[in-house]
Amino acid sequence: MLFVNGKEVEYPGECTISQLLNRLGYRAERTAVERNGEIVPRKSLEHVAVVDGDHLEVVSFVGGG
Repeated sequence: MLFVNGKEVEYPGECTISQLLNRLGYRAERTAVERNGEIVPRKSLEHVAVVDGDHLEVVSFVGGG
């Protein structure tokens, strides 16, 4: 089980944060991610694996005018 923005999410098995974001409908290039209390640099999202029990906070940036 994972926690994304405080909600339980089924652990999808081996995947990266970028892959998880895609599965959840987020656009990785428009998000900031904190994993277990530490900011994950955007360039690392494709390389950092999600682990069962991780707590992720995801913030999406929205343009407007």
